[in-house]
Amino acid sequence: QLVESGGGSVQAGGSLRLTCAASGYDYTDKCMGWFRQTPGKEREGVAVIYAGGGVLVYADSVKARFTISQENAKNTWSLQMNNLQPEDTAMYYCAARIGVSASDCHSGGLKVQSSTHWGQGTQVTVS
Repeated sequence: QLVESGGGSVQAGGSLRLTCAASGYDYTDKCMGWFRQTPGKEREGVAVIYAGGGVLVYADSVKARFTISQENAKNTWSLQMNNLQPEDTAMYYCAARIGVSASDCHSGGLKVQSSTHWGQGTQVTVS
């Protein structure tokens, strides 16, 4: 089970921090991250991190503004979002794929995969 927290409303230029708490995902061969979706558009990858270390991948649209991190408990990861802009408004989903190599996480982590597990989503609104 993946449970997101931390969404909300903020003015442009503001910050929010999303956190995903995972239960039953105690694996190091795990690619975890965040995706987002707006009505009428496909779900897109925002950032991913590999539980075993060595992989951080960001969508071009969020580079230098968003930071993904793994908390001390490996089943928790966060997305720090700074300098938020109206175009960042979306439903944000926590995501995880298990049994994944670091190479696969790096090359395919931002793609929606049939094997991806999803959280229920948390709304981020930037005005």
